[in-house]
Amino acid sequence: MKIIVGLGNPGAKYTATKHNIGFITMDEMAFQHKLQFNKSKFDAVYAEAFIGTEKVLLVKPQTFMNDSGQAVRPLMDYYDLGIEDLVVVYDDLDLPVGKIRLRQKGSAGGHNGIKSLIQHLGTSDFNRIRIGIDRPFPGQTVINHVLGAFPKEHHEDILFAVKDAAEALNYWIEGHTFLETMNQFNRKS
Repeated sequence: MKIIVGLGNPGAKYTATKHNIGFITMDEMAFQHKLQFNKSKFDAVYAEAFIGTEKVLLVKPQTFMNDSGQAVRPLMDYYDLGIEDLVVVYDDLDLPVGKIRLRQKGSAGGHNGIKSLIQHLGTSDFNRIRIGIDRPFPGQTVINHVLGAFPKEHHEDILFAVKDAAEALNYWIEGHTFLETMNQFNRKS
């Protein structure tokens, strides 16, 4: 069984924001596999289904970004999932818009959702897909940047990045190791 967590903030006012790229990627996965987020447990909504021969949970924490670990840890415990069964998808200020990077571990890099996950999981050694949202414009705060919508000129790049992230997730679900997935998709983007 695999658990894929997209980070974001619940509520309509955050739907199309840069900080919700993890939720947007989970929506793309659900769309591709004709799934609905029809389950709710431990401050998360999720879809549970077989994708191919692998049982998969697509998770959107409902705790707000800064407390994401509070929703993820209980779900992992409930389903008795190991850290190797987890992939987290989230926004990254240090990557250009539309680029994705896969990593098996690392620091939070200032990302509060990842800080929360590290705190609740007790490790920073978990699989991640980072989707670039670029740095704020001069004079713009980080908060306003991440909680803002993508400008129209970035829509196509973001669409491709979300589809690339979903393709990487599907490749991993098919039975490839995360290292193989990294090698395949870090070269691509």
